Amino acid sequence: MLLTTTLEQASRLQFAITAMYHWLFVPLTLGLGFLVAIFETKYYLSKDEFWKKTTQFWSRIFAINFACGVATGIILEFEFGTNWSNYSWFVGDIFGAPLAIEGIFAFFMETTFFAVMYFGWGKVSKGFHLASTWLTAAGASLSAYWILAANSWMQYPTGVVFNPDTARNEMVKFWDIVFSPVTLAKFSHSVLCGFLLAAVVVIGICSWYLLKKRDTDFSLKSIKTAAVFGLVAGVLLAATGDRSAYVVAKTQPMKLAAMEGLYDGENGTPLVGVGILNPKKSYDNDENPYLFHISIPKGLSLLATRKANGFVPGISDIIKGGYEYEELNGEKKTALSFEEKVHRGNMARKAYALYGEYKDKQANGLDCQDDIDEAKKYLDENFEYFGYGFLKSPEDSIPPVGLVFYAFRIMVILGGYFILLMAVVLWFLKKNILAKSKWLLIVAIASIPLVYICGEAGWVVAEVGRQPWTIQGLLPITASVSGVSASNVITTITIFIVLFTTLLVAELMIAFNQIKKGPDGILW
Repeated sequence: MLLTTTLEQASRLQFAITAMYHWLFVPLTLGLGFLVAIFETKYYLSKDEFWKKTTQFWSRIFAINFACGVATGIILEFEFGTNWSNYSWFVGDIFGAPLAIEGIFAFFMETTFFAVMYFGWGKVSKGFHLASTWLTAAGASLSAYWILAANSWMQYPTGVVFNPDTARNEMVKFWDIVFSPVTLAKFSHSVLCGFLLAAVVVIGICSWYLLKKRDTDFSLKSIKTAAVFGLVAGVLLAATGDRSAYVVAKTQPMKLAAMEGLYDGENGTPLVGVGILNPKKSYDNDENPYLFHISIPKGLSLLATRKANGFVPGISDIIKGGYEYEELNGEKKTALSFEEKVHRGNMARKAYALYGEYKDKQANGLDCQDDIDEAKKYLDENFEYFGYGFLKSPEDSIPPVGLVFYAFRIMVILGGYFILLMAVVLWFLKKNILAKSKWLLIVAIASIPLVYICGEAGWVVAEVGRQPWTIQGLLPITASVSGVSASNVITTITIFIVLFTTLLVAELMIAFNQIKKGPDGILW
């Protein structure tokens, strides 16, 4: 199958595999860093050596995970140049800025204080060590912020202008990019996902100790802290998820329609809780979109418009256009049809080509300034649809509905399950029966892989849901890839799968070894 894969498909597959491996490590780093800081704060305030031992144990798990996350993250950044050079040229001045800040400031801060946190026991004062631990956790979140700012700009390009002389986008409003509504929503949701994941991992590991009837005091106290941390994170995660869905409705209506399997919009649109899509359904036929579904009346309208009878466009509506919608800034507009967007995209591309021709003539001594100004005017007026000039049919603008629909439900259902799990664990702790509840301990252990599936499903919704775009409306994936052979990309895919799998297995073996030793086996 890989032998018949196109360059675009191979490049997408390689990036998806790399990103999904990377996300196996990132959320635990985000959440466990703060849990370690909380444990050390308890040690600093109480002077109890128990909390020092607890901090050191979880620091070791954090360190193992952190190292693997760095290794996979570096490869991701290289892929922008190797596999997506057209994209990097087109928007490198914007996309590169937050990534540079992340590397120079946030990652440098994180790694510097991580060294003190990990190696500084007995070498620096307790206060400085505690501050270093908190700064390590904060640095991880700052790193995530700048990376997510770059990713969010791809979902909602703002604060830039296109320079036809260089064929590059240039940043004109830095803060519009850094503090865009999409960035804020994506950051809060992603980081809280990391917090909840770390809580589930800590509870699962400690549940294993309780099943083995060892390290009971350590386990119960770690679980109590993690469960409170996870419950707060889970509730906030649900709230930020609601906000994220609202922002998606305003900025990426096609993604929202795919998330819901919604083809025909209506006022008072229901929200599908669970359902099975009809594989025969397409935007231009009359098939029922679902084989089975249970929906919440008016739920999607409330989520997307904050009005019970608000209109939510479906896939067919977005292709046909003609409906009224409201942007994030409150401005009301009439949606253009796919054909009109393609027309304007072609106008923008033609204007850009004419601009280049007239500039060449001007360089040869001809007076073409009026023609240059006119071409620039048409380019600016239609540039927001530039990417549509690369699309051939309405189907090209529709993401894989089935994958996005089911991934969204996996994420939401598991998210609700983890909130319930935190509450149940805290209840059993309060009743002092957790250590005796074998079934709940087994459920907690089994929840560890589920929480990773939940996080990965969230990223599938975010990234697959915006297809076919690398940059929403401006650059499709077909125009983003590098001029390399598909066979070369397939070769590196094979190498990366082997390397990443080896890295993952090694990380798990080291982590399991440390868990088997337990807190009493940690020597500093």
